Amino acid sequence: MKRNWLHALRALLAVLIVAGLLHGTAVLAQRGIIHVVLFYSPSCGHCHYVITEVLPPLQEEYGDQLQLVGVDVTQTGGQALYQAAVIRFNIPEDMRGVPALIIDDTVLVGSVDIPEQLPGLLEHYQTAGGVDWPDIPGFADALAASDEAANEDGAAAETSASIEPEELLAAETSVPDDLMSRIQRDPAGNALAIILLAGMLVALGSVVVRMWRREQLATQAELNGWRAWAVALLCLVGLGVSIYLAYVETTNTTAVCGPIGDCNTVQQSPYAMLFGLIPIGVLGVVGNIAMLVAWAGTQWGQGQTRRMALTTLLALALFGTLFSIYLTFLEPFVIGATCAWCLTSAVSMTLILLLVAGALFVRPVPPVQEAPA
Repeated sequence: MKRNWLHALRALLAVLIVAGLLHGTAVLAQRGIIHVVLFYSPSCGHCHYVITEVLPPLQEEYGDQLQLVGVDVTQTGGQALYQAAVIRFNIPEDMRGVPALIIDDTVLVGSVDIPEQLPGLLEHYQTAGGVDWPDIPGFADALAASDEAANEDGAAAETSASIEPEELLAAETSVPDDLMSRIQRDPAGNALAIILLAGMLVALGSVVVRMWRREQLATQAELNGWRAWAVALLCLVGLGVSIYLAYVETTNTTAVCGPIGDCNTVQQSPYAMLFGLIPIGVLGVVGNIAMLVAWAGTQWGQGQTRRMALTTLLALALFGTLFSIYLTFLEPFVIGATCAWCLTSAVSMTLILLLVAGALFVRPVPPVQEAPA
């Protein structure tokens, strides 16, 4: 089903924008034409609804008067343009998400506001004699680059239906997309992510060193006292965060973010899905439930079962920490945005690893030397 609507999305967007792209900058000067930019994600159900249910009737009504460009935010160039739009139009954090449609200086977000407000806006701008493309930094250059690419292909007009949305706006735009520019998109959040990433690497290294030195396993290894309840609490924190992120990812709901970070940009990136199929939040739910089951085994299991449960808990925490390090690295250095929920989950996982490793490994005690008589 997802593949079918994605093909429909691509075909529809190609039809909607082909006239505007093939005429390039000449279209910008034409009166009576309404220019609209839609930011979307191929994995977004709300985007699917807007593109397949809301836009086709409007395109049929306005015909060539409505020129729309779709920008895929999962592509590097598309994400850079979206971040530029966020800054240019001062989009508040609770409105950052897709689908996001911009007409003139009006930003509509979601599958409720767009169908409710877009028809009235189109009628208004039709009466006003049209409206130019939104003033998004880098957009004009991206549009011109796409126009040049289309003109270089002699058969562009005849094959427009096969154009992929991500090909409509070239990734090479004037919006900077080097490492430092990505970090500077969310300086406070990304700085925090980098600091926590360094701490996670140090914590992981300390555990690996203990394993490398083959410190002896505690013969009566147990997870008890404050350490046991701390692990349980951290697992519950991780589970709560994962459930919320899974809800956001599976329902395409705008995430509630704190004062630091840009959760929605992270959740709309292609890295929010494992292999393009499994939401990371869902994987987190499964992992935290598995750790809670293993934790229960360390508390109420007997003999070998208790020891195996503790070893399993260590393995799960080790894998979870490695995966969290990978995801935390992606946020400042690849995506250019940080998710506070994700950082909370990563810190919880790392602390679980340290607590479990502390219960499972002990430094060998040197034999006591008897003093000579």
